[in-house]
Amino acid sequence: MELLETMLRRRSIRTYREEDVPGEALDQILEAGLLSPSGHDLRPVVLIAVEDPAVVHRLAEARASGAGMLEQASRAVVVAGDREKSDTWVEDCSLSMAYMQLRAADLGVANCWVQCRNRTARAEGVTSDEFVKSLLGIPERYSVLAILSLGLAGQEKAPHRLEELDVQRIHRGRF
Repeated sequence: MELLETMLRRRSIRTYREEDVPGEALDQILEAGLLSPSGHDLRPVVLIAVEDPAVVHRLAEARASGAGMLEQASRAVVVAGDREKSDTWVEDCSLSMAYMQLRAADLGVANCWVQCRNRTARAEGVTSDEFVKSLLGIPERYSVLAILSLGLAGQEKAPHRLEELDVQRIHRGRF
C-alpha cells in the first residue's frame, strides 16, 4: 500500500524553496534510477547528477520553454541512453526517470520531468540534446532523454485520487 500512496502523492512540482536537497536523498534517488529494468538487461542508461546550482540553473536553457523550474532547482539528474548499446534506450531511460520520480516523492523531494528528446534549446538552431551534451561533456553516442529537476517544494498540490482515474481508457481483452 505504501507504493500506491507514493504514486498518488507524486505530482510535478515546478516551484522550489532555496534549501538544498540533501546529498543522501540524491544518492537514494540515483540508486532507484539504477534499479529500473532494461530491455535484455543491457543497461544503456547513464545518470549525470548535477549538484552545482549554477550548472543546474544553466540546464534551464536546454529548452526553449518548459524548463524554468530548473532556475530554482537545487539539483538535477540528466538521463541519457547509449544508442550503440541498445535500441530500447528510450524506454529504459523512461523507466529510470519514473523510478527516480517515485523515490524522490517517497523521500519528500519535489521533482519534475523536463523532456529533452525531440525538443529545442533556447539558443536558435540547437537541440536540447546538443545543448545538454555540450554543457556536461556527454559523448556523442549517448542521447539525452530528459532532466529530472529536484528541489524542496515551494508549492503544494493535492494528491491524485483513485476516484478521479479515467477508467474508460482501460480495455480488457480487445480495444
